[in-house]
Order: sequence, then C-alpha cells, then structure tokens
Amino acid sequence: MGLNEEQKEFQKVAFDFAAREMAPNMAEWDQKELFPVEMMRKAAQLGFGGVYIQTDVGGSGLSRLDTSVIFEALATGCTSTTAYISIHNMCAWIIDRFGTEEQRHKFCPPLCTMEKFASYCLTEPGSGSDAASLLTSAKRQGDHYILNGSKAFISGGGESDIYVVMCRTGGPGPKGISCIVVEKGTPGLSFGKKEKKVGWNSQPTRAVIFEDCGVPVANRIGSEGQGFLIAMKGLNGGRINVASCSLGAAHASIILTRDHLNVRKQFGAPLASNQYLQFQLADMATRLVASRLMIRTAAVALQEEREDAVVLCSMAKLFATEECFAICNQAVQMHGGYGYLKDYAVQQYMRDSRVHQILEGTNEVMRLLISRSLLQE
Repeated sequence: MGLNEEQKEFQKVAFDFAAREMAPNMAEWDQKELFPVEMMRKAAQLGFGGVYIQTDVGGSGLSRLDTSVIFEALATGCTSTTAYISIHNMCAWIIDRFGTEEQRHKFCPPLCTMEKFASYCLTEPGSGSDAASLLTSAKRQGDHYILNGSKAFISGGGESDIYVVMCRTGGPGPKGISCIVVEKGTPGLSFGKKEKKVGWNSQPTRAVIFEDCGVPVANRIGSEGQGFLIAMKGLNGGRINVASCSLGAAHASIILTRDHLNVRKQFGAPLASNQYLQFQLADMATRLVASRLMIRTAAVALQEEREDAVVLCSMAKLFATEECFAICNQAVQMHGGYGYLKDYAVQQYMRDSRVHQILEGTNEVMRLLISRSLLQE
C-alpha cells in the first residue's frame, strides 16, 4: 500500500528519531529496566504522544494508517518503548473519543505532551481472555465511586499518572462494566511489585490495586454500562498498534541479518553467498510485507468504521504478530551464536515482540473473533 508524500514525511521523522534517540539506548533500557521518560517527552514534541487524538486537545489528528506507519518506524529503535507509547495513545484516544468536553480538555493535553503517562487497566488476576468476567467493583456513594479490586499485568503501572480502569458498576457480564479514570495519588490506589519479564523491560509492569479508592463520578468516561464497549473499541486500535510494533521489530531484524550475512564469512565466503540463506532472507522480507499490508488494510477499515473492521483488525494482529515473531526468531538463528548474545540487538527484538501474541487479546481470542464472524455470516 503506497504512502502519500505526507505519510512518507511522518515515516522519515519517526525512523530518524528511532535511529538517533532510541536504538543507541535500547539495550541499556532493557538491561537496567529503565523507563525512558525524557526520550518519550521528546517523541511527544514530534506529535507521537497523541498521534490519533484530535488537534483541539493537543493531538496530532492523524489517521489509523498514519499511526501504524509511525509506530512501525519507532519500533525499529525500541520495540518495548514504542509498545508502551502505543498503549498510552490508546488511553488518550478513549478519553478523547468517549469523554465529555470537560474531560477531554482536562486529561488529553498533558497526555499528548507526555507530561503525564497513561495505563490501560482491563486484565485482572482472574480475568484475562474472559475480560467480561472482571470483578473490580465501583460502588456509587454520592458524587464518588468507591473502587475495590486489582488489575494485573498493567504496563506503566506505578509510573503512570492516569489509569483508565474498567470496573463493575452494575450486574454480571459486559453490560455491568463502566470506564473510570483514576489519577495517581488517589487515596486507596497502590501498586504491586515490579514484574520481572522476558522482554518489554523498558516499561514497568505491576498490579494496580484499589482498596476503598474514592474517585469522583465526574471521572467516569461515557455512561454507566458502556465500559466494555469502550474497552473493546480501544483494543481494535490497540491491536493494530501492537502489530505495527511487531513490524518494526521484524523490519529491524531483517536489516541486521542482511548486514550480518554480508560481513560474516564461513567456508571461505560471506554467508550472503549461500543460496539457502538468501532464500531465507527473501522469505522473511516477503512475510514482513504481507504482514504490513494486512495491518494497513485493517487500519484503513478501522478509520472508515467499516463493518469488517473488527475482523480485519483481529486477522492483522493474529497474522502479523506471529509472522513477525517468526522473522525475529529466524534472524537470531541466522546470526548463529552471536544472535544469542545480549551485545547483539537481534535477540532483544525477538524477546520484545514475543508478548505481542499474548496481549491486546491473545491470538487464540483473535481466532475466536474471526471464526465467530465467519460462522455468523
């Protein structure tokens, strides 16, 4: 899918930023588990803190396709950090899309500048793929909701300032769920220990805990009972975003592998002269382009609010996250022993992209959504 001149310009800005500000630091952020706040604020100065947020609240007002192009480019510099930026964007979009004018103007401007960071709180210890069974409760008392419960695996947990929380204000099932913004520092809000993860180490992951946590009713996004719909609408875009981060990891891995094949000699010749490895590289590039086209097609469908958007987003997320992980994994293999050393970036792209098959809806749930859509037709 060809890009127009403006999109090529966004892409170049993002690639340049990734090469200059992210790639040289990604190994350190990974190994020391640093959350690169200052770098992200620099990214926000380029408009990447609120890529598809409306301009009247400080967003860039770009399309879903533009967003995918930007996140793919940024992820070549650090997949883990870009994935966090994409989640932050999703949270800002939820407030921008479903919030009142007052909420939009209160919460979105500092999120777009990344003066404040956001986290998406849906998953719980007892509800992962079965998200509609969540138990975190919000009982109304006067002009406040009192929240009790906990959220698991929250990206940015403990560091973020704004928590977009799905909680139960009504009966069981999806219709009893509402969306409430909880601000850091609210009494009754606390965090679990920082999780030790295989990848995604440049962003902290913690449980988010609510113990008689009082939040103003004015912080509810949308109406009571609309929370599950809001959560799913956010995830449609989130799935394209995280799949775009997988594209960036695979893209970078192919370039690293190409360079390694040209430099490394075995049996008296560069590895690049071995036809088997040439064909492997060709397959990797082909799978990358196929993944990219699926994601961009889904992004356009979502932008146009077409009825096939949900299934196309699910297909793109399923296909691209699996293919791109396989590309990264193959890149490690083609580096030989060097690929298993932390001095070489290729292993980090593999580790950071593995979780994309699990979050924003597991790939098993993607298959469920796709097959349900087919069988209902």
